[in-house]
Amino acid sequence: MHYSVTVEIDLPRDRVIELFDNPDNMPHWQPSLLSFKHLSGEAGQVGATSELQYQMGKREVVMIETITERNLPDTFAGTYETKGVWNQVSNHFVEQEGKTLWTLNTVFKCTGMLRIMAWLMPGMFKKQTTADMLRFKAFAESQ
Repeated sequence: MHYSVTVEIDLPRDRVIELFDNPDNMPHWQPSLLSFKHLSGEAGQVGATSELQYQMGKREVVMIETITERNLPDTFAGTYETKGVWNQVSNHFVEQEGKTLWTLNTVFKCTGMLRIMAWLMPGMFKKQTTADMLRFKAFAESQ
């Protein structure tokens, strides 16, 4: 499953990147995030891995992030893996007249029950991505 979401943020790109690139800010726009722990490589750089723990409903989900591209302020990409899910995310930031256009492109590959859910309810994934991006926008614009 592939999809893209674009959000316009009323801030210059440099400020958006400053806020986006700081893992300490993640709980402000990802309320289900319980913890973020660097595992290996140079933090924030290509090849680095981190563990992200989320509360999803009644269960906790642990994902491993691997940074695959870091060309900020233009792009930042990575993979996110957990049992039954592989997700590739590519973030693109374009400055337009003092505002930032943030486009997130994603590819999901699921197995088992999650594959069936993704097939039956593909909008659920896009809805969650959009909600996270809009929370980031609200957080960033309030800073």
